[in-house]
Amino acid sequence: MNVIELDKKYVAPTYSRFPVNIVSGKGSVVYDCDGKKYIDLGSGIAVNSFGVCDEQWIAAVTEQLHKFQHTSNLYYSEPCAKLAKMLCDRTGMCNVFFSNSGAEANECAIKAARKYGSDKKGSDCSTIVTLKNSFHGRTLTTLAATGQDAFHQYFQPLTPGFVHCDATPQDLKKAVSENNVAAIMFEIVRGEGGVLPLDEEFVDAMAALAQSNDILLIADEVQIGNGRSGMLYGYMNYGIKPDIVTTAKGIGGGLPIGITMLGEKVKDVFTPGLNGSTFGGNPVCCAGALNILERIDDKLLNEVKEKSKYIFSELSGAEGIESVTGMGLMIGVKTKKPAKEVVAECINNGVIVLTAKDKVRLLPALNIPFDLLESGIQTLKRVACK
Repeated sequence: MNVIELDKKYVAPTYSRFPVNIVSGKGSVVYDCDGKKYIDLGSGIAVNSFGVCDEQWIAAVTEQLHKFQHTSNLYYSEPCAKLAKMLCDRTGMCNVFFSNSGAEANECAIKAARKYGSDKKGSDCSTIVTLKNSFHGRTLTTLAATGQDAFHQYFQPLTPGFVHCDATPQDLKKAVSENNVAAIMFEIVRGEGGVLPLDEEFVDAMAALAQSNDILLIADEVQIGNGRSGMLYGYMNYGIKPDIVTTAKGIGGGLPIGITMLGEKVKDVFTPGLNGSTFGGNPVCCAGALNILERIDDKLLNEVKEKSKYIFSELSGAEGIESVTGMGLMIGVKTKKPAKEVVAECINNGVIVLTAKDKVRLLPALNIPFDLLESGIQTLKRVACK
């Protein structure tokens, strides 16, 4: 059996895969088993920040592999400590909990918020308000946090204690007034919900409401974080400072890592035994993440902004395209043709793009060369107008 036949027989059928078997790549170009070349505008769903087979990242990971690949969290390791310091230095957060995925990072944030609410206001202060069209993970608790009913089907009962509201000041204020709220959890750009950036007015109102009611702000930066927005983290575009920041995906560069950054209010909520992870802070993953993070500098962030301007200018108002939303290099394109048809046709034409609800989603590597980006976007334009 070939790889596709093996997968269909032995891998749980949880993914609607395209008939493409990727075998190699370099940068923003990948090749399938037949030698066909693809321009990658998906980067493994915002994971491969510097593309495929990035030499600096490989060197950092390999160097650590030749030292030791794992030790339990009963001991110290240099990559873990250095990564935590760099994250705190660059965000102003106080300390960090490491896990293995965005969902786990969000679970940790929820635990921290509920512990804070219990300590400050009593054990019934446990509600987490999230936004409709949000997505926070696939564990039972992060599914409960996700503000999309479609993800809740078949998995009831979900973890209680979550309220979903519209991303309007009025609806958020109502949710806070009617519940004993420990935290508001939000994505600056709701990716799986349709690549929907939050309005500045709403973010300002959310921050003011949280401050006046001693409610924590949790920024879910799993997808938009790590330079993808044109700033190191998406919330930085709005001039607010959350109490907790979660991230994953792009900071790992291809290895699994989840990060929960804790601010001043919550830096001491966890004591020994209240949270843990076997692989959290793995030295190989942290070595790779250190390499990614130290390379997300002002020069790269300015390039992200320039590439974003190019995509918006090329696609906005183009034939067959109804709207373009998003921020930085996290962009949603509403096409007149069904998004799935556009994605399939792009792949047939050698360009990998994604979907987000009824939109085509673009998540290219942050350092994608302009000529490859231009070629990929022009292919998308041709496909959309056919």
